[in-house]
Amino acid sequence: MKRTGLFLLAVMLLMACTDKKGEFVRPNDRSAFVTLTDAVPDAILEIRYFSTYNFVGTRIDGYEEPTALLTKQAADSLQVVSKEVMKMGYRLKIYDAYRPQKAVDHFVRWSKDANDSLMKRYFYPQLEKDVLFPQGYIAEQSGHTRGSTVDLTLFDMNTEKELDMGGTFDWFGIESHPDFGGNPDTFEYTPNDSITEEQFQHRMLLRRVMLSHGFKPVDTEWWHFTLIDEPFPDTYFTFPVKQIKKQ
Repeated sequence: MKRTGLFLLAVMLLMACTDKKGEFVRPNDRSAFVTLTDAVPDAILEIRYFSTYNFVGTRIDGYEEPTALLTKQAADSLQVVSKEVMKMGYRLKIYDAYRPQKAVDHFVRWSKDANDSLMKRYFYPQLEKDVLFPQGYIAEQSGHTRGSTVDLTLFDMNTEKELDMGGTFDWFGIESHPDFGGNPDTFEYTPNDSITEEQFQHRMLLRRVMLSHGFKPVDTEWWHFTLIDEPFPDTYFTFPVKQIKKQ
C-alpha cells in the first residue's frame, strides 16, 4: 500500500508540472518567462507586494526586486493591449504579475493569524480574516503562480493620474466585483450611490481591451486578468520575482 501511495503521488506531481503539450516543466525553471517591461516598455510598475503598502503590510516572500514577470505568451498579448490603450491616451499600470508559490504561502500564514490586522482599515474594513478563504479572496494556489495572470489598471497620460475606477486594487469587498454598478457583459451601468457611471465605464474600458486580446476576467476583481491560452495551466512556479536578463 505504501508503494502504491508513493507511486500515485509521483504521478500526480508529474501531471501538475506539465505544459499544454504534456511536456515536463520544472517549477523553478523561469526560461519561459520574460521581464514584463522588456515586452511592454511603456508599462508603469507599482509592485505592491515588494512594498509595505499591501493588505499584509510587509514585503511579501519571494519578491526580491520591484519588477514584474510574465510568460512570453502573456507578455506578447499584453504588448498588443498596451499599444491599443496608448492610442487612447493611456498607459498600463501593473500591480502584480507572476507570483511565486512562497508568496501565496505567506498570504495563507497571514490569513490564519487573527491578531494581525495592521492593514484592515485600508483593504478589508468590512470583513474578518476568517472569511477570506470561504469568500475566495485568498487561496492556497493562485493563477498568478502559473505566470500568465496580471493585475493592472489604466494610467491617464493627460491627467498623469490613474484612471478613476471607483475602488482601489486589492480591496476585499463586493465593490471590487466587475458587476458592481452594472452589467460587465453588456457594459451597461446601473445607477447607484456607490460608483458613478464614469467610474464603471473606466472599468469596462480596461475589461473590453483585455478581453479583445485574449485575456479572461474573474468575477471578484476588476483588475485581474488571465491569458485564456495560458501555456502552463497546471504548473505553479517557485522561482523568486527578480529581473530576467534579455537573451
